[in-house]
Amino acid sequence: MKSAPLISAVINVRNEADNLRKCLRSISHFADEIIVVDMHSTDGSQKVAAEFGAKVYPYKWMSVVEPARNYALSKATGTWIILLDPDEYLNKTLKHELKKITLRSDVDWVKIPRKNIIFGKWLRHSRSWPDYLIRFFKNGAVTWRKEIHSQPITQGNGYTIIDSEHLAIRHQNYTSVSQYVTQAIRYCSTQAEELFKDGYKIKTSDLILKPIQEFNSRFYFAEGFKDGIHGLIFSLLQSFSVMLVYIRLWEMQGSSEKVLSKESFISASQEATFEYGHWFNKYFTEEYTKNPLKIILIKIRQILNRLTKNF
Repeated sequence: MKSAPLISAVINVRNEADNLRKCLRSISHFADEIIVVDMHSTDGSQKVAAEFGAKVYPYKWMSVVEPARNYALSKATGTWIILLDPDEYLNKTLKHELKKITLRSDVDWVKIPRKNIIFGKWLRHSRSWPDYLIRFFKNGAVTWRKEIHSQPITQGNGYTIIDSEHLAIRHQNYTSVSQYVTQAIRYCSTQAEELFKDGYKIKTSDLILKPIQEFNSRFYFAEGFKDGIHGLIFSLLQSFSVMLVYIRLWEMQGSSEKVLSKESFISASQEATFEYGHWFNKYFTEEYTKNPLKIILIKIRQILNRLTKNF
């Protein structure tokens, strides 16, 4: 019988000792080697890693994790690599499935669904599920770009695991609003810097349209309303996060005094209102209204709004 190839687990951490312990416990008897790259933790994360027999390597603290990931990958010696964040965990069913994949010769990297637990609830909508990520791959088949939340560069053949919660990485994402806001402030500067380096010139409409479009895409288009109050709050917070990015970009570009022309403000506001109205009416008619007459009246109003811009 063919023996299973060696698996290396790679984890980057900074001050997440409690999460790291749960993460490492979930990969015990699965990973043959554990690589933990610590970015100057002060909470004992290195000690936790050592308790599980991990090889611990220091790395400078950065606002983004992607460069540190490539460094961590360079330390792995296994044939296959499972890459995790400290707040991510594997269950038995997924580990069994991944073990089977290592015996296949036609797969070089694997997309795994991720189950995001936000404020204590698994969000099944709101663009949070199945949240596919490439986290299991042959050594050398995947590298990360330096940009925040960027997609990795892959080589060879990919395989996608079905979107079952039993075959998903469990991600204990945001546990509190304060944690979300703290991370949003950190991430917004990094994302604004990338826009700044690309030469993007902020427009007045960005401050109005971008946050609203983000909300609509999550709450209406991705049916975040089906996640209840959690979906509403998460969509609002994501909208807030996008707004911070463009405010930070405005600040980077000199916080310049700019006349807010009536025409540009009205145009952006009308477009935002129309987009919101479109999704709200669609949501209202499909989810709540069973009265055919009301549906007809709503559709007539939509047509009139489109024709007359009567907001």
